[in-house]
Amino acid sequence: MSRVLALIRSAHPEPGGAVTLAITLLALGAGHRGWRLAAVAATVAASQLAVGWVNDRVDAERDRIAGRRDKPLVVGAVSGRTVAIAGLLSALAVPLLALPLGGPATSAITVATVVALLYDHPLKSTVFSVLPYLIAFGLLPAFVVFALPGAPTPPAWLILAGALLGGGAHFANVLPDLADDAATGVRGLPHRIGAAGSQLAAAGLLLGATVTLVLGPPGPPSWSGLAAGAAAVVILPLGWYAAHRAEGRPTALFRAVLVVALIDVLLLVLSGRVT
Repeated sequence: MSRVLALIRSAHPEPGGAVTLAITLLALGAGHRGWRLAAVAATVAASQLAVGWVNDRVDAERDRIAGRRDKPLVVGAVSGRTVAIAGLLSALAVPLLALPLGGPATSAITVATVVALLYDHPLKSTVFSVLPYLIAFGLLPAFVVFALPGAPTPPAWLILAGALLGGGAHFANVLPDLADDAATGVRGLPHRIGAAGSQLAAAGLLLGATVTLVLGPPGPPSWSGLAAGAAAVVILPLGWYAAHRAEGRPTALFRAVLVVALIDVLLLVLSGRVT
């Protein structure tokens, strides 16, 4: 049982579970029911497991150098071979689970998974590190729409909002680890533009996602959407100000970015107008 729990922890269950839950709720709001809803959830879960396990396996040596005792691979709670096999099997399961949902849906989630895996290696340490987040997160809501009966065309605003949310998540996610990453040779785009640049990028992309979700759907913006947009406009500057008052430490802005990301996810889930 301890090895099973260690294997689960190696898959980054918190962010993976959050993405799976958000996309499943979006699918529910889009009209998926029964076996289609279950297939969407299972496919996204498999994709997230694959990305998490491959990430932990690829980063194992860097995590050892950085002294990451919270990593199961570092403390020997699970073997690298086991994590690698689990990641491979999960990746292979993605198109198989998506196949009953049709060709367009299968293609979208497969490409999203492959692109996300390319972030793990080799794009994480390049100037193009944000691209997998932009592409994969843009394709996730597209997968939900393609999986509907008749495979309708996803609206451009939905894909753009997902992409902007993914890009913002990349910069926000890296902020607390910039020092450890730099010490182990990781040179992605956030590391090249530094903490201040990454803070601006995360805030700008998430604000762009919020605006897109408020103004993108057909018809006038809802009151809830306008309220969420106003909240994002207030929260991000407050986080920026608090971060600079704390001598540039990114904790306050990181938390503000997470709050805005949550607002964006809720807008995406509650919009209900995805076709």
